Formats: sequence, C-alpha cells, structure tokens
Amino acid sequence: MKDFIDLIGRMFMAFIFLYEAYDSIFYFKATKDKMTSYGLTWNQDLQLYGAIFLLLLGGTLLLLGYRTRFAAMLLLLYWLPVTLIVHSYWNDPEPFKRLQSLLFMKNMAIVGGLLLIWANGTGRFSIKRLFATTRVPGT
Repeated sequence: MKDFIDLIGRMFMAFIFLYEAYDSIFYFKATKDKMTSYGLTWNQDLQLYGAIFLLLLGGTLLLLGYRTRFAAMLLLLYWLPVTLIVHSYWNDPEPFKRLQSLLFMKNMAIVGGLLLIWANGTGRFSIKRLFATTRVPGT
C-alpha cells in the first residue's frame, strides 16, 4: 500500500510542475509580462526557457520515478526562488496579504513534499526499480 501511495503522490506532485511548464509555454508572452511586473527583467528569455526546462525535466523524472532525488533538486531550484519572489506577502498591501500568505504556505508545503521525495527516493513503482529488476535473457 505504501508503494502505491508513493506513486500517486509522485504523480500529483509531477502534474503540478508539468502543468506549470505547459502554462509557461502556452502563455509565453503573458508569463514574460508577469516576470517584468515582478522585476525579473535581466535576460528574460534565458530565465523563462531555463524555468521551462527545469519544470519539464524535473516533472517528467518525478512522474517516471527515475532519479527522483535529482528531480526534486531541480524542482527546488525553480520552486523556492519563485515562491519567495512571487508570493512575498510581507511586501504586499493589506488587501492582498492574506491570499499571498496562503499561496506562500501552499508552495512551502510543496517544498516539503519535494524534500520528502529527496529524502525517501522512489517506491516500488518506478522506472528505476523496473530497470533494476529486469533481466536480459542470455544468448
């Protein structure tokens, strides 16, 4: 049962990041405009392509259960700075402070989930485990 729950949890976590990558690709111009509003103006294309790369690679590895510790590290490299920049509720005016603090805490919970994946690795249902247990017939 633990391995099945691990698989479901990894799938949910991966979908968050894969959807974020899809959204950044599909709304590329709007994402760049949003980056400008947060003061991220230095080399926006490189930053955005790098973010999309981290999200796609990390989300895919997480979904497949292959090198999940590496995937968690990649996703943390993206998620932590974005959380601190976008959801800086301590800088927001009072009407927005409550919503931004809730979104900040949600993102910190995702960071906690990534840290758990980093610490525990994959369960039984993963591509890594499949490769490790597959035997090639002798010739």
